[in-house]
Amino acid sequence: MAKNFTKRSDNYSQWYNELVIKADLAENSAVRGCMVIKPHGYSIWEKMQAALDKMFKDTGHVNAYFPLFIPKSFLSREAAHVEGFAKECAVITHYRLKSDPNGKGVIVDPDAKLEEELIVRPTSETIIWDTYRKWIQSYRDLPLLINQWANVVRWEMRTRLFLRTAEFLWQEGHTAHATEKEAMEEARRMLDVYSTFAEEYMAMPVLKGVKTASERFAGAVETFCIEGLMQDGKALQAGTSHFLGQNFAKAFDVKFLTKENQQEYVWATSWGVSTRLVGALIMTHSDDHGLVLPPKLAPIQVAVIPIFKNEEELQRISEKIIPIINALKAKGISVKYDDRDTQKPGWKFNEYEFKGVPVRLAVGPRDLENNSLEIARRDELTKETIDFDKCVDYVEQLLEDIQSNLYNKALDYRTKNTVEVNTWDEFVQRIENEGGFISAHWDGTAETEEKIKQETKATIRCIPLDNPLEDGKCILTGNPSKQRVLFARSY
Repeated sequence: MAKNFTKRSDNYSQWYNELVIKADLAENSAVRGCMVIKPHGYSIWEKMQAALDKMFKDTGHVNAYFPLFIPKSFLSREAAHVEGFAKECAVITHYRLKSDPNGKGVIVDPDAKLEEELIVRPTSETIIWDTYRKWIQSYRDLPLLINQWANVVRWEMRTRLFLRTAEFLWQEGHTAHATEKEAMEEARRMLDVYSTFAEEYMAMPVLKGVKTASERFAGAVETFCIEGLMQDGKALQAGTSHFLGQNFAKAFDVKFLTKENQQEYVWATSWGVSTRLVGALIMTHSDDHGLVLPPKLAPIQVAVIPIFKNEEELQRISEKIIPIINALKAKGISVKYDDRDTQKPGWKFNEYEFKGVPVRLAVGPRDLENNSLEIARRDELTKETIDFDKCVDYVEQLLEDIQSNLYNKALDYRTKNTVEVNTWDEFVQRIENEGGFISAHWDGTAETEEKIKQETKATIRCIPLDNPLEDGKCILTGNPSKQRVLFARSY
């Protein structure tokens, strides 16, 4: 498996691209900028979906589905929204093809022009708020807590598998509330759901914060985010939750009758995470030997490989190991028993190691004699021998240990690569040579923020929640500052 695999230290970007392809996660499609998510990659996304979907429903949300196509006029109703997405929109102008009279395939039928052009959704606020106008009449209809699992299209020019593609899969929540307070609480609640998922399932520590005005979602009053730090020192925005105020309610005239019999505009939120999380998972944990997956999101948690020369040996091994496999499955552990005779055990070891299976069990005739088997853990690349009768409980505990170990390793990396700086020279030196999160003072102006970005390619990733106030001077202008913010280069 994966000969001539690039090392992270040699070329991190190439390492990532090769890993995605060689681990059978995804590949580029015939459509420029779009990807084919292969079964192994999609299985990871399904595990993410299942966990997140339960968390959404546990917080009172229900799923629905809205159209892929949005009338162009809808986007123009919210000025900031259309300005933010205009450059990424794919536009449908015609609805039919016809045979080329010159015999060169098919052409767009000029007589099939749409009366109003349609946008392939880059996000669904506009089509959803047009719908909510019909659904919401009084305070009895609130809160409205809706999520949808969908695909969206943003016509990116520079793409990378999972991290940035022209089409991607995601979920988007859209909620309506009677008061500003309720909507803000919802936005913060969903940010907490995302951070819990990232840390407890992805084993990826994240920082929660609020975006600056220039980094805010188009049409939002506030954008909250979770930010992770990848192994190359770059940040990755892993999820966002937006307090939309009454912007979309006013744009689409969504009002409700209050208990006091008054007409008021509703308050709104939206929030989403995407298949970008698969890319974040890869870059947070994987190594020069291939993919490393936290057990909670691994499609296969345990791979069992019998070592045999003939059918008789395989039968003897199976008689001993299948009860153990069934006991593991009874505990909710996913197990793959690979008894193929078309590949040698060494090839299978390499395959499961490269594809990130957390635990591997190997059993041969000699192991049967010793009443034991070999257990290998992917995160540490270590092996040990354990008795058959202790195997089930040991594997169950080992999976928990691997999950927490991956989180702690990632947290230790982030801690070591988060620093405070106080001067421009320090800032430039750090961002150029080490990267990571840099905590520094900023004077609060969009002009300074943009100049720092132009000169260093670093952006303000967030203003951390509950950020302590601290008098200081902006690293670039020397103007007064009341708090530090987090800078990093990012994906």
